[in-house]
Amino acid sequence: MKARSLIRPLRRALLAVGSVLLLVTGVLVGTAASSQAASSLPCDIYAAAGTPCVAAHSSTRALYSSYGGPLYEVQRASDRRTANIGLLTAGGYANAAAQDSFCAGTTCIVTVIFDQSPRHNDLTIEGPGGAGGQDAGVPADALPVTAGGHQVYGLSFSGQMGYRDNTTSGVATNGQPEGMYMVTSGTHVNDRCCFDYGNTEVTNYDTGNGHMDAINFGTECWFSPCSGSGPWVQADLENGLFQSDAGYSKNSANTGNGNPFVTALLKNNGQNYFALKDGNAQSGGLTTRYAGPEPTRSGYSPMHQEGGIVLGTGGDNSNGSIGSFFEGVMTAGLPSDAADNAVQAGITAVGYGAPSPVASGSLTAGSTISLRATTPGYTDRYLRHQLDDAVTSVIGSGSPALDKNDASWIVRRGLANASCVSFESRNFPGDFLRHSAYQLHRQPMDGSAVFRADATFCPQGGKNGQGTSFASYNYPDRFLRHYNNTVYIASNGGTNPFDNANSWANDVSWAVNQPWTP
Repeated sequence: MKARSLIRPLRRALLAVGSVLLLVTGVLVGTAASSQAASSLPCDIYAAAGTPCVAAHSSTRALYSSYGGPLYEVQRASDRRTANIGLLTAGGYANAAAQDSFCAGTTCIVTVIFDQSPRHNDLTIEGPGGAGGQDAGVPADALPVTAGGHQVYGLSFSGQMGYRDNTTSGVATNGQPEGMYMVTSGTHVNDRCCFDYGNTEVTNYDTGNGHMDAINFGTECWFSPCSGSGPWVQADLENGLFQSDAGYSKNSANTGNGNPFVTALLKNNGQNYFALKDGNAQSGGLTTRYAGPEPTRSGYSPMHQEGGIVLGTGGDNSNGSIGSFFEGVMTAGLPSDAADNAVQAGITAVGYGAPSPVASGSLTAGSTISLRATTPGYTDRYLRHQLDDAVTSVIGSGSPALDKNDASWIVRRGLANASCVSFESRNFPGDFLRHSAYQLHRQPMDGSAVFRADATFCPQGGKNGQGTSFASYNYPDRFLRHYNNTVYIASNGGTNPFDNANSWANDVSWAVNQPWTP
């Protein structure tokens, strides 16, 4: 057993006995929960088929019917204390209420994703590598969903976020067979490298063809041509995202899977065969997108896996991708199609879904809104992003769809303070409205404390008696203001032109409207 994992199995043991226990930096807090038998879960199915899990990661549920330990660890910003988030019952679903209680009044990030398998291949925040610097942990509450009728949290990656384990046990190496799947989302993707889950190098550097064997999901077409616009399930085998032995898509029907919840699956015998499958994680079966020889380029037959595990980045920590992760496993041995199908049936039975619908046009987290200026003569203008900057534009029913999309924002809990709000771009998921040098921009959330503060705004009554004004979280005397059609955080009087006191109260007051694009 790895030295760094000696404490974590003890935590699991504490959490697995009768009731769910929350381990808060050495303080145990009991939460009542009865043990409940569960039907066969993914790792039970794969074990019964002779291909046991060597890694099982999830923020939403147990992946073994007997598992009663922690799913993940969170760290709160207020005092940097940590807590393990476990299950409501053994074999059941995440205890999201424990997270909400621990993180109340502050923000939390996920610092560890525990491996539910006996191998203890836990994922911690990834360090710098050949193509990316130190990563950040994902916000713990950025992706609320339901599973099994319970509110739980998925993991929302917004670039420069990733997890890794370079000292694993039992993971395939040097051409050994393996399989893996993850449940992800087709609505939170981009074309940057590389949203991966699976087998990777143990150095955070690219060590050559065939040294990775990981599922990739996104819209990056590495080998042209690709069919459709994606996102596609692909194999990141290092130095390429493969849809076939030739690299490019040989399957014109594989135009991508844009479902809100997607099962993405890769299996590889390490010698002369790999297969890619995907499916709707809410209903139906799996579709095989490719099954055939290893890539024809040198280095892939046989494979040269190193046995690390990565989530959210490429093998060299290429960390420009965004994505969502709910659960995933890796197996020893090549799983059978029958086992894959049984696992997919179990996934669809979970009932992954969105939280209870949130009415549009409100500042409730999850609502989609548009912000209209209230300044006389400018009441037909809306806050939007354009070329990554925040501006105001005239938008009406006849405006182009792009303009309407740019002027629609998803309300999120404040990234730096849950009692405030942050605004996520409707058509660039993972990008938020944030200030830099007092000007507002649309930028991908990098997980840093500075970004979180810059992207957090605290609502107040409109300064002109109308609508709402939004104070900057880290500059509380400055408010969102439009000035010459550009948006700033502005004080009421100051040395900058946009701080001009003339019309300040009108310019910092916004009507929270129904979104132009729901």
